[in-house]
Amino acid sequence: MIKPIKVAVVAALVGLAACSPAETEAPTPLAEGTWSIDSEASRLSYVTVKSGEIAEANDFTGLTGTVAPDGAATIEIDLATVSTGVDIRDERMREVFFDVAKFPTATITAQVDPAAFEALGVGESTVQTLAATVAVKGVSTNINAELEVTRVADNRVLAVSTEPVIIYADALDLTEGLDQLQELAGLPSITPAVPVTFSLAFER
Repeated sequence: MIKPIKVAVVAALVGLAACSPAETEAPTPLAEGTWSIDSEASRLSYVTVKSGEIAEANDFTGLTGTVAPDGAATIEIDLATVSTGVDIRDERMREVFFDVAKFPTATITAQVDPAAFEALGVGESTVQTLAATVAVKGVSTNINAELEVTRVADNRVLAVSTEPVIIYADALDLTEGLDQLQELAGLPSITPAVPVTFSLAFER
């Protein structure tokens, strides 16, 4: 005969197992709270082509921004953090091309649909196309970016471009600055179409 106290212990253990956090605690919905960019873990990169055939990789490390609960997203790029791998080129990009003394940041704004990510569990990904606006030196242009969003933890999301976004210098009135760079560097040409990729980490 099984003693009543043993039955009670077994029942208590079964009850605790049934109520374990791993089984009862669901991830917090993504639309709750404000998400902020983890600047240390985020990068925006682009490739320039000079003389028709020499490609060079560059990036920005100073990224900040948020995504609000309603999906309003804003990303600011600190243009002074441009890194081309060559000091004199960095200086020309800051002072001549971007004129960071007057225009220190570029801004990307977009409206995210929270419902598109509502069911995203930890470890799961989804690919979305996002319409956004890029503003540099007071001039704006519209872009479409395809990105893969992965929920790497309850309060951490990674958004990575799945293909380059092509930015055209003339769409942002940057052709004159490009011509100045070309003259300073003594180059026959600098391609005015620039492919941009990004990896953005967000935390709540």
